[in-house]
Amino acid sequence: LGRMKPVIVVHGGAGRIFKEREEGCRAGVVRAALRGYGVLKQGGTAVDAVEKAVQSMEDDPHFNAGCGSVLNEKGEVEMDAIIMDGKNLDSGAVSAVKCIANPIKLARLVMEKTKHMLLTDHGAHLFAQAMGIPEIPGEKLITERSRERWKKNLEPDSNPEEFQKDLGTVGAVAIDSEGNVACATSTGGLSNKLIGRVGDTACIGSGGYADNQSGATSTTGHGESIMKVVLARLILYHMEQGMPPEVAADTALDYMKTRVGGLGGVIVVNKAGEWAARFSTKQMSWATVKDDELHYGIYAGERHVKSVDEALASESDGF
Repeated sequence: LGRMKPVIVVHGGAGRIFKEREEGCRAGVVRAALRGYGVLKQGGTAVDAVEKAVQSMEDDPHFNAGCGSVLNEKGEVEMDAIIMDGKNLDSGAVSAVKCIANPIKLARLVMEKTKHMLLTDHGAHLFAQAMGIPEIPGEKLITERSRERWKKNLEPDSNPEEFQKDLGTVGAVAIDSEGNVACATSTGGLSNKLIGRVGDTACIGSGGYADNQSGATSTTGHGESIMKVVLARLILYHMEQGMPPEVAADTALDYMKTRVGGLGGVIVVNKAGEWAARFSTKQMSWATVKDDELHYGIYAGERHVKSVDEALASESDGF
């Protein structure tokens, strides 16, 4: 009695997804959702599930997180990540970290092994060393695509704004069989950003928020706009006022658009296990698993449905 049906929802970033990358993005969010759901089905916690899902996308070069992150003005990768546990509002985040494969793992260690919530740059690096997280050469995180884009943005007549539309922050939210919710978000940030720029992802209430009393959400889109309206917390506020996840998400995204001209996307799960994936950008890759059924899409109004068994069978070829 009182056992929840576990649910996981993931996003691979809101923005414009170029045609040649669509398939890879779809496959990437599906794989992440299936991995997270696998954790939940084996009785794992919501925190375990969102960490696993996000790690899967950090390792996938199609997304702007971990390997495949965009480059800052100096041509380096600086990454932000956050994780939050809805049971007790514990959270851990890192910002401007370099030379590690999975910032989300480091964020979780900040949550569990320190009294703090956010470690940055050099301090986060020292903490990673102390925790025995292997350091990898920065080049290992840089894809050909990120380097090309960085070079293009350096050209005098370039318009980095054009490229910003393809943002690709990754995130996950989940509810486990105990009814605990969690969120996780990870990103490489904005292409050609100033050194030391930190966006919404590392900020609690903006890049993500989780509270068992209402639900969990992870955001993606223009970081500065998301921070101005504290988007993740705003969505949960609307749900606390009685709005269903989809309405709460649309209302908050709408407010962000009209108030500060910002576009983005969000994934949401409420304490009853109802979910939503909504965006004001052209596209957002997303996937969810509930009741052993996988749903996924990229375009507004697009929703594919498969049984988990069917999805896993086609996945296993790729694993």
